[in-house]
Amino acid sequence: MTERQDPLSYHAGNRPGKIEVVATKPLATQRDLSLAYTPGVAEVCRAIQRDPNLAYQYTAKGNLVAVVTNGTAVLGLGDIGALAGKPVMEGKANLFKKFADIDVFDIELDARTVDEIVNAVKALAPGFGGINLEDIKAPECFEVERRLQELLSIPVFHDDQHGTAIISAAALLNAAELTQRKLPDMKVVFSGAGAAALSCAELYVDLGVQRSNIVMFDAHGLVHESRTDLFAAQRALASSRRYANIGEALVGADTLIGLSVGGVVDASMIARMAPRPIIFAMANPDPEIPYEVARRARPDAILATGRSDYPNQVNNVLGFPFVFRGALDCRATSITQEMLVAATHALAELARYDVPDKVLAAYGLSNLTFGDDYIIPKPFDPRVLIHVAPAVADAAAKSGVARAPIANLDDYRERLHLLVERARGIMQPLIERARTTTPRKRLVFADGSSPHIQRAAQILMDEGICTPVLLGDPDRIAAQAERSHITLDGMELEPVINGKYAQELAHSLWQMRARKGMTLQAARSSLRQHAWYAAMMVREGLADGMVGGLNRPYKLTIGPALQALGLRHGSRLVSGAYAMLFKNRKIFLGDCTVNLEPNAEELAEIAINTARAAETFGERPHVALLSYSDFGEHYKDQRVRVVRDAVEIVRRRWPELDVDGEMQADTALDRNKMEANFPFCTLSQSANVLIFPDLTSGNIAYKLLVKLTDAEALGPLVLGIGGAVGIIPVGATVNEIVNIATYAAAQAPARRIEALSLRPSPV
Repeated sequence: MTERQDPLSYHAGNRPGKIEVVATKPLATQRDLSLAYTPGVAEVCRAIQRDPNLAYQYTAKGNLVAVVTNGTAVLGLGDIGALAGKPVMEGKANLFKKFADIDVFDIELDARTVDEIVNAVKALAPGFGGINLEDIKAPECFEVERRLQELLSIPVFHDDQHGTAIISAAALLNAAELTQRKLPDMKVVFSGAGAAALSCAELYVDLGVQRSNIVMFDAHGLVHESRTDLFAAQRALASSRRYANIGEALVGADTLIGLSVGGVVDASMIARMAPRPIIFAMANPDPEIPYEVARRARPDAILATGRSDYPNQVNNVLGFPFVFRGALDCRATSITQEMLVAATHALAELARYDVPDKVLAAYGLSNLTFGDDYIIPKPFDPRVLIHVAPAVADAAAKSGVARAPIANLDDYRERLHLLVERARGIMQPLIERARTTTPRKRLVFADGSSPHIQRAAQILMDEGICTPVLLGDPDRIAAQAERSHITLDGMELEPVINGKYAQELAHSLWQMRARKGMTLQAARSSLRQHAWYAAMMVREGLADGMVGGLNRPYKLTIGPALQALGLRHGSRLVSGAYAMLFKNRKIFLGDCTVNLEPNAEELAEIAINTARAAETFGERPHVALLSYSDFGEHYKDQRVRVVRDAVEIVRRRWPELDVDGEMQADTALDRNKMEANFPFCTLSQSANVLIFPDLTSGNIAYKLLVKLTDAEALGPLVLGIGGAVGIIPVGATVNEIVNIATYAAAQAPARRIEALSLRPSPV
């Protein structure tokens, strides 16, 4: 298949186009129909007629944006018409939904004049929460946006102007910092003086660039104040200086901003720029100067393009979804310049933070840190939403255009977290519990020199969840932290070999295992294994909990932990569970990691452990013990009898628990099937705790769910052990390590020997 055929096949696919309309309410019964449409909908119409603001409560208006074009300036294709521009508008709709969960109707207008566009958009505006203008040529786009902003009381945003401005301005702020420049002193030369270039220049001025230091060139040459063919936006940025061409203007210039066409700048032109020049060649698909040519001519430059195959892509998707998210959520009446500036600073700041594993994986990278080749976040960085939308909403409130100001920005950030990180919602009660514990829990990490562990520890420190103790050679830990740009401030480093606790822990382990064949020398040798050292620190009260297992078989961490810490008081065995987080439900699975073929007593304990875990996360457990049999269908099978007997044991030990079985998985999850076929089932609702009859079925089930559905897995959760233990699964991301550590911190009891860490080690 050719490169030209690939996009055609992609867009045709099984269903033409890239978008569809999906209902958000059920429509399965006559009652549903009467509520969704006539007669029930009439009551909603009357309510909105009385109070138009109720449209935000009863309709999709508050989360619905119209992406509007007339097709006169589509990408680099020019005036190709509204219909030919529709694939781009559908793509825009996808980006809104993917990155900010905003719904979009794309509107392609057969309208050429400013009046026609304005009248059409004004007529359709009542159904939308915002208007995104797209691919409308200059100078008409300026007048269209200005008039619609005056006529409408919802946000109107021309992305070709402001999107590029926000992202390039964020890149400019960081490039200036890296090259030790101050914006008021910078000379900025523009190749291009269209909608995007003019909007960029105006935003740069708001950030501190002097208007007199901006020089612009269009297809007719220098944008000079003596020219009579300039429109208003160009006249505002016209230069009083004289330059014969862009090459002359670039002599000694600090910055080149390219928003024109490919190939208009050559190596000799940029060779005469100031030291450490900033070159943003953003024409697409061909930059004003090819990236490789610019890099050879000026190896000291900071380069950015509009392309994804080079560092520092200036991509509008970093702007419009998040600007609209913040504007919609505070019901802004317009998008002000203050909101654009706030979005710019939020993006620039984010680029200076550690980059999550998800982002590295999406781009096939092993490392990415703030520097010449990383001055703006990547489009697939989920944190952009959490940084930019609150900044925009806050700026809207401060500039007086927010009709529903966000009262608590921290709470708002947590709500946004749920859009990009489903686990955040279920973890929030545990995060708050860990944060409010005094003194802060100390968690010992068995793999202290791992960059993943160090990045997770940094997040845990920053969020106030725990004080990390990193096991390993302190010099090696410090060297890795320096490479990863991690600060170890506030963390504790503990060497396993010749550590200050080593002798004391060895004696304690020997005393504990002396009658089980362990000598003192063997105890010392065991403590060279980080999992043993961490477990013994927890046992002796030197830490509140432990986290280990990175890239190691599960048994090599759970074994030492269980031998050192034993069972929790009242517990009869250790089991493992996973929380599976779907879009609209949470399900806890046990046992997926520990017990191979449990008997009835053990299966009952697994059910109780898993139900307790669900309660830890604030969920009321509804427990189904699973089998291939529904309520005695295969009563002669020994494994079925084990499940049935386990149900009775659970009921005796925990009479109030909502539990039943044996039942098939679809019965447990389908309330209608349960009621229709098994009315005697005692579960009060569909199960949210599923107990598997053996390790094989449990492990297979959770891995299939992870791979074949959109579920996120949280775990493994170690249940029933006599201490707070978090075990990291193979291939875990930094976020997963943070979640496992947070669970351990929330479970950790108070330290038993508070002063032990102050005692000297035995000689």
